[in-house]
Amino acid sequence: MTEQAGDRLHMQFDDNSLLPQLYGERDRHLDRIEREFGVSLVSRGNKLAIAGPHDSADAARTALTSLYQRLKKGLEVDNAAVDAALKRASLRADQQWGEAEEIHTRKRRIAPRSANQAAYLKALRSHELVFGLGPAGTGKTYLAVAMAVDMLMAGSVERIILSRPAVEAGERLGFLPGDLREKVDPYLRPLYDALHDMLPGEQVIKRLSSGEIEIAPLAFMRGRTLANAFVILDEAQNTTPVQMKMFLTRLGEHSRMAVTGDLSQVDLPPRTRSGLADALETLDGETAIAVVNFTDADIVRHPLVSRIVRAYDRRDRKRRKRDDAAGD
Repeated sequence: MTEQAGDRLHMQFDDNSLLPQLYGERDRHLDRIEREFGVSLVSRGNKLAIAGPHDSADAARTALTSLYQRLKKGLEVDNAAVDAALKRASLRADQQWGEAEEIHTRKRRIAPRSANQAAYLKALRSHELVFGLGPAGTGKTYLAVAMAVDMLMAGSVERIILSRPAVEAGERLGFLPGDLREKVDPYLRPLYDALHDMLPGEQVIKRLSSGEIEIAPLAFMRGRTLANAFVILDEAQNTTPVQMKMFLTRLGEHSRMAVTGDLSQVDLPPRTRSGLADALETLDGETAIAVVNFTDADIVRHPLVSRIVRAYDRRDRKRRKRDDAAGD
């Protein structure tokens, strides 16, 4: 409940047990909200007073209400959730996103933290082929894995197939120690990590053993038809056009594909065209395909990551302008 009294807004919460999580350790979440909106927050019991300019106080109230509702749904309130609430409270009404696409997995509930994440989840549920593009930390792969697990648990697909090209910063598998599994596992580790975030460890092991979940390098997809499956290709910017065509044409009956990548992070040899860029150009205009472009504003990792991405983008734009000027 919210009341207006003079130049202050007063909030009252009906579940005191949630307030330590809402306010954060040593009130760190309240401190962030105060700094973000230039308001003063004073708590007393189950009541909270918000003092400051009307629009700023209203935005703080919106953020706190959103976070409190997350807690009532059983969702956690961590730094990333606070970031999302602050971002959302700062948007105009016509820029807001709903949480209808919330995903329930065995270990957690996952809700979109930006308008682009909400659009991405909606696309993953409604399209057979979705491209998720943008910088690291925007949830491209994580949300795709969450949707795959959700659809597997619901019986919408019979298996999950997760794949990556085994190319990283110029390394070649043949020069790495160990057998084939030991060579490729480091490339696939982020996919294992995402799965363990969605399912209990014993469930991951059981489903990997049964083939219900498969994690494999892209080369293992050749010659297969992937039916009744949710198929994810991660780090797709590191495919060649031939590899990308091979992968996309594996799509079988009652299957879905999610292709994720960041075209600013291509690790292919010089003068090798990215299969992701080639596919986007080739398939441009295909209405059955969804393309969701993430930006640094969608990053849900440490706040510094957004600033790092923006700094690199500024550097790259300056280089392109300099190169263009030199070519004139």
